[in-house]
Amino acid sequence: MKRNTVAGDVLNLILAIWLFLSPWIVGFAGVMPAAWTAWLSAIAIAVISIAALSAFAEWEEWIILLLGVWVLISPWVVHVSDQQHPTLVLFFTGLVVGIISIIELWMTHRMPPQVTA
Repeated sequence: MKRNTVAGDVLNLILAIWLFLSPWIVGFAGVMPAAWTAWLSAIAIAVISIAALSAFAEWEEWIILLLGVWVLISPWVVHVSDQQHPTLVLFFTGLVVGIISIIELWMTHRMPPQVTA
């Protein structure tokens, strides 16, 4: 399947890098539940984004969407929502990852690839 754009996957890869580095940049590396959530989620988002860049499959976008939702709600699940920095980073990064995935899924169904003979 040929894709018209890879911008969403590149953006999600950049967001994964940000998410991985954010515990050190923002200063919550000592908050283990939040830091581990950021690190492990970032690795998963990066791996799936790279896979989507090399050979697109719709399931990859669904997985990234689920990962984005997980990152978005994770401050409440891992009980760090009382700490501002990890909550803001995880919530907004998850929100943007999810929105990008929704746009990618919409584009996949709205503008299917053209088949050439």
